[in-house]
Amino acid sequence: MMKEFEGKVVLITGGATGIGRATAIKFAEQGAKVVVADVDPRAEETVELIKKFGAEAAFIKTDVTKSKDTEAMVQFTIDTFGGLDVAFNNAGVLRTGFLTETAEEDFDLMIAVDLKGVWLSMKNELLYMKDNGGGVIVNTASEAGLVGTPAASAYVAAKHGVVGLTKTAAGEYANMNIRINAIAPGAIATPMVMEISEEERQVLMDPQPLNRLGQPEEVADAVLWLSSQKSSFVTGTTLSIDGGATSNAQSYSPVLSPKSI
Repeated sequence: MMKEFEGKVVLITGGATGIGRATAIKFAEQGAKVVVADVDPRAEETVELIKKFGAEAAFIKTDVTKSKDTEAMVQFTIDTFGGLDVAFNNAGVLRTGFLTETAEEDFDLMIAVDLKGVWLSMKNELLYMKDNGGGVIVNTASEAGLVGTPAASAYVAAKHGVVGLTKTAAGEYANMNIRINAIAPGAIATPMVMEISEEERQVLMDPQPLNRLGQPEEVADAVLWLSSQKSSFVTGTTLSIDGGATSNAQSYSPVLSPKSI
């Protein structure tokens, strides 16, 4: 039986743990050859997990805030597996604190990784895709890219920017057989979230009608759908995967302490 992504080449940034790792594994299970790009050496563990079940994967250390690194990761993908069909721009960081408590270096870091990193990655992915028959790009925004979230002003600004980049680029490249969408995860049971206290996790879940943490695999399923022909008429959208949090009519945006996430 033909697997959904048989023969496809997929590039994933931020694939060391959590959503990135779960998505890399699911793509590989569906026949894709996967490149995992990250500054975190645990990305090599993701590659080894994929290789254990006989799929093909490779790791390249990449700082998405650097133009040369994002150029190199795309070229590495092409050189290693012969092309690039799907890119999942997932690398991101978060620092919390009210606006006046946010250090300039933390603001700069979040804008650099969460926004500029997506822009640089997209730029180099698109340079290849537009001249080679098209492709699909999925960007990781956040529920914080759709609503205001106290104690996360810089993160909110960066993630709103990802939503805007996605909409604009989708229109610019639609006639080149390239679809570009974003996901907006809410509170997901990633290693980062599981390290905080149960009380703090409940604060994250309180706005959600479903009142539970999402699983990385549930987000990964959405990324695969957006990357597949099943979503061939979908571009320029941001898909919320947040247990209903951003559609909740009740007061949204719990106040998080600087160490809550």
